Amino acid sequence: MSDPELQFDDNLLEEALAYPDWFKISLGDLNDDIADARAAGKSGIVVYYGQARCAYCERLFEVNLADEGIQRYLREHFDVVPVDIWGIEEFTDTNGKSYSERELALRYETNFTPSLVFYDLQGRPIYRMRGYYPKYQFRATLHYVAEGFYRVEKFRDYLARAEPTRFFTSGALIERDFFAAPPYDLDRRDRTDARPLAVIFEQGDCHACELLHSGPLSQAEILAEIEKLQVVQLNLFDDTPVVTPGGRQTTAAQWGQQLELFYTPSIVLFSPEGKEIMRVDSVVQFYRLWGVLDYVNRGGYASGIDYQKWRLQARETID
Repeated sequence: MSDPELQFDDNLLEEALAYPDWFKISLGDLNDDIADARAAGKSGIVVYYGQARCAYCERLFEVNLADEGIQRYLREHFDVVPVDIWGIEEFTDTNGKSYSERELALRYETNFTPSLVFYDLQGRPIYRMRGYYPKYQFRATLHYVAEGFYRVEKFRDYLARAEPTRFFTSGALIERDFFAAPPYDLDRRDRTDARPLAVIFEQGDCHACELLHSGPLSQAEILAEIEKLQVVQLNLFDDTPVVTPGGRQTTAAQWGQQLELFYTPSIVLFSPEGKEIMRVDSVVQFYRLWGVLDYVNRGGYASGIDYQKWRLQARETID
């Protein structure tokens, strides 16, 4: 049986999505939206960044927001303001400056849809969640922000403290021929290796990790892109020695904590020089992963174009 949170076709939807009828359609000024939330006794607003034919957005609507408990809690604490990342409508951000929907999406680096940016009642953007997460992590995010835990701890630490049994699970990782063998000296400072580096953080007894391997990482198109990379697999909660691309001696667990990773599997991609390009640390299916690997292997980042701008240019070229 398929898992609707983790297994779905992420090709573009045939029919455009409609926002839930309880989303707040903004008049274009987020300061006014925050004032409305304050008057209603809420904790702030959430700006939802999506696109009309996004399969991940559909999962958010049909799985997470269809959960009565999640929806009730979200609506109690926040107003949700939708933004189309391809849109041209004007929005005034809380800094008083005007942006088109596209520009606002770029400003908040919403590489993956759906993305949520949380604002407090003072108009400060206080947390950003990029990509689709299963209900557990999504619900935890809402509590983390609404109850003010973001003021005192990182989300990764909050999540581990809230339910430690979801972390540090035992069990072997899935072995693949394309994983580099230890020792994991990933120092790229003085290397001439022209390949980008992909570090895949996993953990034992991880259903989502199993689905990554049996799904996207079993597809010929993905494997063709993987062959162009140096690929390393690490246990996010293990003490395996690692030398990072920047030359720091650490362990896999300490490095994962530094990177603030909380979801497995997470894929962090680095340039041949050792600079982080981007990361995929939410649910990912074939088309999203292929797009990311294609962007990295074709050197889209090297020209200073971030992933979303690159996608925007590709879309405009097609149009």
